[in-house]
Amino acid sequence: PVASVEEEMEEIDPATKLALEKQKKADELRAQEVFMKRSTGVHKCSNCDWEYSPEKGDSFLIGGMIKPGTEFEELPSNWRCPTCRASKDNFNEVVETIPGFEVNQGYGFGTNSMTSGQKNSLIWGSIGAFFLLFIGGYALS
Repeated sequence: PVASVEEEMEEIDPATKLALEKQKKADELRAQEVFMKRSTGVHKCSNCDWEYSPEKGDSFLIGGMIKPGTEFEELPSNWRCPTCRASKDNFNEVVETIPGFEVNQGYGFGTNSMTSGQKNSLIWGSIGAFFLLFIGGYALS
């Protein structure tokens, strides 16, 4: 005879049962965590890793005809990678990942929608500013 799941749960001691319930709750929360992806506007060649940036275009390269400010989507269909001559289809968009729950991204002072690098810069910059202010107090005396 095959034991049902409920019968198996009754055989488990209370500590293990509590641990399993906590694990189930943690798995549910992990499933809710959706990472937002934000476009950087940069596209990277999958063959040679050359990056097309709309701010630069490709006019700085020899034979480049695309002026700065031209978005990747606006490039002609016959445009090719300037280094390896791969077609436009071989480029992948570079995106930034913003960790956290997607439903919380709009809250706070805008820090919920910051990337981890931006948050690190903000934290260490604040610590540095406080340090300078603290040392500046000694200069007054």
